[in-house]
Amino acid sequence: MTTKKTGAPDSAPVNSLKTCGKDTQSILDKQELKKKYLENNRIRFPNIPEPCRVVPAYNDKTANGLTRMVKDLLQLDGWQCERVSNTGRMIDRSKVVYDCIGRARKIGSTEWIPGTGTNGTSDLHAVIGGRAIKIEIKIGNDQQSEAQKQYQAAVEKAGAKYVIVRSYSQFVAWYKQFVKEEVKP
Repeated sequence: MTTKKTGAPDSAPVNSLKTCGKDTQSILDKQELKKKYLENNRIRFPNIPEPCRVVPAYNDKTANGLTRMVKDLLQLDGWQCERVSNTGRMIDRSKVVYDCIGRARKIGSTEWIPGTGTNGTSDLHAVIGGRAIKIEIKIGNDQQSEAQKQYQAAVEKAGAKYVIVRSYSQFVAWYKQFVKEEVKP
């Protein structure tokens, strides 16, 4: 029986291993994502020398980082996944004016106009095995807004899946189970 870098025997369950306070399963999941990214990168760009290949610095500690990881995993596995933004847009009503000695000064204001998307829409929309999946990313103590709860109810009533993701490992566990049970070969 050999030992891994953590000093744990090979026969120890992966979920029970700890490495410097980090969940080993989480580390393995991130390594698997990086491996998939590199394999895809080699196929898409075969002429790039190996030392020049760059893997994203994946991090699931922020909402943006976790969103990117989930989106990349689904796309690298061949599923459709898109990030949805419903923040609206800024209209810049300012202009630059110059005084008599040539100094520039910006005057006027900016204004945000609401987006045209559905209030409470999820962060990611995906199709996995022909099933519509809405994925909401929440980090730390973030909670769903009332609009997001109403959106979730509407999505589930229509027969689609709605998933709230708080960590990459949690999503990977859900995803593997979903593909195993719901996706037809």
